[in-house]
Amino acid sequence: MHRFATACRAGSAGALRSVLAAEVVAVSDGGGRVVAAPDPVHGADQVARCVTALVGPETVLTVEAVNGQPGVVLRAVGRVVAVISLKVTGPKVSAVWIVLNPDKLRHWRPRE
Repeated sequence: MHRFATACRAGSAGALRSVLAAEVVAVSDGGGRVVAAPDPVHGADQVARCVTALVGPETVLTVEAVNGQPGVVLRAVGRVVAVISLKVTGPKVSAVWIVLNPDKLRHWRPRE
C-alpha cells in the first residue's frame, strides 16, 4: 500500500507501473456525477495512466483504512476527491477500485 501511495505521489506513470501486476484491472465509480472510466481498465500501462490522471499538483494522498483494509485517500481543495482500495497479490497490485462518486465520499472528512 505504501509503495502504491509513494508511486502515486511521484506523479509518474512509470513509477506506478512498477508496483502494478501486468494483468492488473481497475474499476472506477463516478456514479454518473463525476467522469470515470465506463468499463474496467486492463493492464499496467492503462491503469497507471488512469490513476496518474487523478493526482494533480494540489492533491494530498494519505494511507488510511478503507472498509477495514489499508487504502489511499486523495484530497484536493479541502475535500476528498477519491478513495482507492487495492488487492495485492505477491509483491504487485493486481486490482484497483476507485470511488469518485461524491455521494459515496460524503462521509470522508478533510484531514485537519
